Amino acid sequence: MLIRADFAAPALVRPDPQDWIASPAAGVHRLMLDRVGNEVARATSLVRYDPGAGFSPHVHGGGEEILVLSGVFGDEHGDYPAGTYLRNPPGTSHAPRAPEGCILFVKLRQFLPGDRLQLTLPVDTVAGTALAGAVGVTRRLLHDFGPEQVTMLDLAPGAELPGGKRPGGEEILVVSGTLIDGAHGVLPAGSWLRRPPGRVATRRTDGGCRLYVKTGHLPPDLQAFAA
Repeated sequence: MLIRADFAAPALVRPDPQDWIASPAAGVHRLMLDRVGNEVARATSLVRYDPGAGFSPHVHGGGEEILVLSGVFGDEHGDYPAGTYLRNPPGTSHAPRAPEGCILFVKLRQFLPGDRLQLTLPVDTVAGTALAGAVGVTRRLLHDFGPEQVTMLDLAPGAELPGGKRPGGEEILVVSGTLIDGAHGVLPAGSWLRRPPGRVATRRTDGGCRLYVKTGHLPPDLQAFAA
């Protein structure tokens, strides 16, 4: 299965209820953003658990990155409310559950070689700093390994993100609010945008927004997941 698998081209998904599909686990639904592979895949998805739904225990063959967007996600290690950022490196395992339901942003099999950090981080406990070159933008660094950085950006009403070069590419999820992208227009909450290395347009917000941003992460060799 190949979904938005040309990583040399921009990719954009705006939220649409019709795009959600059932997963093999009862009560768990996915909105596939990009994917290379079938059930074992390099994948980026929004995942919705109905109340009481869960997955059977599984090992993270290539690592798992999660941002809890709403509700409470849990496993045998604990409960993770909305606003929690998790990293489960290759070789770790768990049995996910959501007694009251939740929505997650999930990236599978995308850890860089050598990245072994396991992390459970409430985003709002991370100290924010002013983003250089921007007014009204607060930056929280969630993860930093080699060329890869994962940050949460909070844009105040009327704030603007300057354009410029992104040599390692860029991926954005609009967590809340609305972003106005100079190249792609209005991106409401739930929108996902992936850009290859190169220049990006200026972006702004009228009413404020929160963005998950990943930079410097080029795809690994995808041949193993192409079946």
